[in-house]
Amino acid sequence: MQAWKGSNSVPLYEYRCGQCDRQFEATQSVYARVEDTECPHCHARQATRLMSSFSSSVSGDRKPGFTEIKAKAMGQERMQRFAKLPPLNAKRNMPPPNMSSDSDSPSQGESSSVS
Repeated sequence: MQAWKGSNSVPLYEYRCGQCDRQFEATQSVYARVEDTECPHCHARQATRLMSSFSSSVSGDRKPGFTEIKAKAMGQERMQRFAKLPPLNAKRNMPPPNMSSDSDSPSQGESSSVS
């Protein structure tokens, strides 16, 4: 089994540029700020971090056990849920104002009082 303690690996993040709207990847420290991330295409600092998938590998000669199979299924289920979400930079549609129609109000010849 591979030990990650003391490893020099850094995560790979996915971004979308707010200026040119292009998607790019950046290998950064977990302490890197999104505001400091520069687009490699237009060099703007208007990036938005995207939700991305992850990968893992198991090395060795044993068969994957219940834990690995369940983790993979949970990861696939999570990605399917994320795919249904709107983009992070999407704007919400405002509902139309509540307007009553003329058919709801009594007409001129009718009286609304009961005798």
